Amino acid sequence: MANASEHLKVVALAERTLSKEELDAYVNAPKTDEERQEILELHAWFVRRYPTVLERFAYNRRAHRRWQQLRQRTGSDNTK
Repeated sequence: MANASEHLKVVALAERTLSKEELDAYVNAPKTDEERQEILELHAWFVRRYPTVLERFAYNRRAHRRWQQLRQRTGSDNTK
């Protein structure tokens, strides 16, 4: 189990704001065949699980609400 110091380092790394260049490099990085296949499989699962646009929007609203509640509980506000 990681100690508190290591945990805080991981949290800080995960919640940092990326520069435009860092984001572009990540988004535009080549995908492996395995990554591409996983993306396609996840998409296929999602549209089977939520077949209509209405169901997808409802899921999105629920997920966003959970995310906001988690951020409030943890005091994380990195929206700047």
